[in-house]
Amino acid sequence: MKMYLSSFRLGNNPERLFNMVGGNKKIAVIANATDFKPEEERKAKVQAEIDALSSLGLKAEEIDLRKYFGKSDELKGKVDEFNAVWVRGGNTFLLRQAYMKSGFGEIVKSKVNDPDFVYAGYSAGVCLLSPDMHGLDLVDDPNPKAEGYGEMNTIWEGLALIDFAFAPHYRSPGHPETELIEKSVKYFEDNNIPFKAISDGDVIII
Repeated sequence: MKMYLSSFRLGNNPERLFNMVGGNKKIAVIANATDFKPEEERKAKVQAEIDALSSLGLKAEEIDLRKYFGKSDELKGKVDEFNAVWVRGGNTFLLRQAYMKSGFGEIVKSKVNDPDFVYAGYSAGVCLLSPDMHGLDLVDDPNPKAEGYGEMNTIWEGLALIDFAFAPHYRSPGHPETELIEKSVKYFEDNNIPFKAISDGDVIII
């Protein structure tokens, strides 16, 4: 698996993402971190991601994980049609719930040894890749509410696909979460948690 981990949106190296995605250039947009927002606003945010990826020459299409809650086998078949996924930001804890309820987290883990598969995204889409999500509750509500999710218990465990905590929007003037991220960084430092803090525009490529 290759990874393109951005602080915000495509970052300053979008051509690198295009080059990482091989084959048919199909990339699935995962936007469930925004499921707490009104549907029209959510739709607009999804379209903005599709437009940005399409402008690079990628073939972008949304996979709404809510449609696959309890249908992980069906979801795996759908994900296998794509060479990459693009996971947008929003609420990290809600996104983690969507990964669990749909089985998407396990599907992503199963791609670890696939050298052609690309996991790409930003903010919440990267944060839940860490081993543990404590400290992110200083930025995101750990008990979000969203239609179709039912009762939810906070999931603190990340997917552990990276070995560090991720702090996006670090010292990024203009982003509404940049001050809150300072609190997360302090939490990571105080608790001796390995982390990487990057500013908007920056991207970590693995």
